[in-house]
Amino acid sequence: MTRIPLFTLHDAVAKDPAIDAWMQRHANELGAIAQHWFGIMRGMGDDVRERLHDDQPTVCVGEAAFAYVAAYKAHVNVGFFRGAHLEDPSGLLQGAGKNMRHVKLRPEQVVDPEALTGLVEAAYADIVRCLAE
Repeated sequence: MTRIPLFTLHDAVAKDPAIDAWMQRHANELGAIAQHWFGIMRGMGDDVRERLHDDQPTVCVGEAAFAYVAAYKAHVNVGFFRGAHLEDPSGLLQGAGKNMRHVKLRPEQVVDPEALTGLVEAAYADIVRCLAE
């Protein structure tokens, strides 16, 4: 089995002030959605680090990125760097890339929060497992 390289951010820190500034710049309905899901990501473990990467709040375990949020004009993406390798029984993940997948969230759309939280938890567990190999 071929090992998939991890996407790393060497300057991820415990709490990146640039992310708090990003959240302040996105203080609207979409920003609230992004902030909620980024808070879930931040809470995955004591080893979670973060960095604003390509203007997207991104979380890592150590230096290995596992998820991000991105706010656009009409939606928020909750993205996973190794999303193509996650089980997705609810069918939330979108995208056709080799590794990355995302869940598109809109204010008027109802998404099962337990299913999306499960994807965040699975992405965190997946990156922890990859780092242990």
